[in-house]
Amino acid sequence: MHLKMAGIYIHIPFCASRCIYCAFYSTTSLDLRQRYVDAVCRETGDRSQETGVRSIYLGGGTPSQLTISQLHQIFDALYKYNKVSEDAEVTIEVNPDDVTADFVEGLRTLPINRVSMGAQTFDDERLRFLHRRHTAAQVAEAVQRLRAAGILNISIDLMYGFPGEMFTDWEHDIEAALALNVEHLSAYCLTIEEGTPLHKIMKRYNEDGHTGDSPQCVPLPDEETEREMYYTLKDRLEAAGFEHYEISNFAKPGFRSRHNSSYWNGTPYLGLGASAHSYDGNTRSWNIADIQQYIEGMERGERLFDSEAIEGDTRYNDMVTVVMRTREGLDLTQLSEKHRDYCLKNARHFIDNGLLKTNDNHLSLTRKGLFISDMILAELIKI
Repeated sequence: MHLKMAGIYIHIPFCASRCIYCAFYSTTSLDLRQRYVDAVCRETGDRSQETGVRSIYLGGGTPSQLTISQLHQIFDALYKYNKVSEDAEVTIEVNPDDVTADFVEGLRTLPINRVSMGAQTFDDERLRFLHRRHTAAQVAEAVQRLRAAGILNISIDLMYGFPGEMFTDWEHDIEAALALNVEHLSAYCLTIEEGTPLHKIMKRYNEDGHTGDSPQCVPLPDEETEREMYYTLKDRLEAAGFEHYEISNFAKPGFRSRHNSSYWNGTPYLGLGASAHSYDGNTRSWNIADIQQYIEGMERGERLFDSEAIEGDTRYNDMVTVVMRTREGLDLTQLSEKHRDYCLKNARHFIDNGLLKTNDNHLSLTRKGLFISDMILAELIKI
């Protein structure tokens, strides 16, 4: 299978510790790292791309938990077996405390030109509650080290809507993020995922008022406060020169995430590693979400995965739920007449209420509709 203008995602599922809110596939067992890297390199060779790899993204987990030598091994395989564009965007996700002087020195020897860093908050007490390994000061130190290493494209992640978070706390986090002068920022409202430690803590609190191990485990901000947090973020970042180009993503001009944009605009991409997803324009596939089985499968030359065809209503639903997240919205001319009529019929009351708008054959969210986008998009899909 050859993907036109592909992005390549490599899932690195290792973490030194688990954050209490995280539901992504990862493990704190680090002893399988080398076998896993070997398996990813084997999969890279088996699924080589001959055309136009425009972005590479190492996500996780925590890719910065790999050694520089292991990262070299992965990139050697990527560039050996794939035709990577000279101007490719090459991103690695890091934890701030992993960005040591030695790590940064190693980055200089790799083709990485973009770093995405999980800051989450600049409140040290809240970071401890979340079981984050870094401090607020380490975020600024990491940015300084990355700049010194020549990384000119830095993104940070923030979260809001924590238990006990006040509106003024969120304003402080926004200003602290802007002070770092990074090129890109992603911000997400905390969701309580079933099965996570945070879900158990909040369930216990809701049942009997028990606050668990932290005085911060108090009720979550109400929906109106979260809405105000979101729009304050939007207004403050836009005033600082950022473009709000996707529901949760902001970029300075010219610094949109090329890789993530490929997900939102339907560009094919290749996913390598345990639990990684791939899309070739017609089929979506995903590797087994089990590190041990993934490794053992690749060691015997077998990729363990499932897949589904993307056609008809499935393709329409994909376009609605993904493309509609972007500033540009959904190009209605790309839909069949049947799906266009269905979409516009279901969108009518949202348009009338100022939650959606149409412009030049595009349907997109208005400012008013952004915060409740999940509800709106659920009404547009075909079940």
